[in-house]
Amino acid sequence: MRIAVYLPLLLSLLAPLGARVLSERCEPRLATWLLTVSALVLGAASTLSLGLLAVTGLIRIPLLADLGHWSVHAVQRDDPTRLPVAVVAGLLLGGAVLAAARMLWTRARSLAAAAQQAACMPAHDGLVVIEDETPDAYALPGLPGRVVVSTGMLHLLDDGEHDILLAHERAHLAAHHYLFVALAGLGAAANPLLRPLAAAVTYTVERWADERAAAATGDRARVAHTLGKAALAAPRTAGSRLPGYALGIFGRRGLPRDAGPVPRRVAALLAPPLRHRPAITIAAGVVLVAATCSISEATHDLHLLLELIGA
Repeated sequence: MRIAVYLPLLLSLLAPLGARVLSERCEPRLATWLLTVSALVLGAASTLSLGLLAVTGLIRIPLLADLGHWSVHAVQRDDPTRLPVAVVAGLLLGGAVLAAARMLWTRARSLAAAAQQAACMPAHDGLVVIEDETPDAYALPGLPGRVVVSTGMLHLLDDGEHDILLAHERAHLAAHHYLFVALAGLGAAANPLLRPLAAAVTYTVERWADERAAAATGDRARVAHTLGKAALAAPRTAGSRLPGYALGIFGRRGLPRDAGPVPRRVAALLAPPLRHRPAITIAAGVVLVAATCSISEATHDLHLLLELIGA
């Protein structure tokens, strides 16, 4: 337990490197899955690590030791964790649980608001056109979801570009990208070190939708041109579109003119499609297995400690 319990926290430090490698070198759909699962597993593992460390502090409390029939003297002698570390872990654990709960509540409210908004929108083939001269388009999750496009965006793009735009936004709905964003955000809420993974997911779901649009139209260069054209005209603020925006579906509406991801997405579309890289997948799997095994080992060691100090 002296080492295993800290390993998930140490592995979380690799999040910036992992986010960069997966988002830039891995096929977008696979990258999204790997990033999301990594955020969830590492977020859960690090939270459990804090919980195990906090427990070693709780069993030092005489009242709790009596309830558990543990020897306080034996705890002080055999416990591998120092009391200050256990106290800090307990405080961090409380913060992690509160942050995760708040994030879940916020996303649940956003999803409910988006579903209600989508249900109130009459649509033809899932498409809603709103009278607004501001160029805008976004995917609104719901049962079913809607693709919302402003008249300003329709006037900006030609017929072929309309098809590209709709293919992109429909890809968000078909693949349930808001769930990937929400789950990755949950892991990052529990462990702020994982925020690069969550941020990368918001990028890779856009890349995933870009690639789906390119596959549907068969013209990667034109998809890149449409992306740049729509991004330059997109509004700088979410405004009244907050319910859908809060779900993490960052379509054209969430791309200001100076947004860093846009040039990266355009460059990726102008380059050949990324191939599957087994080495990257295996490396991500090794990290996740190591985190899972370390938590299992630390939990087992804590169980043995409790048996050892039993009064």
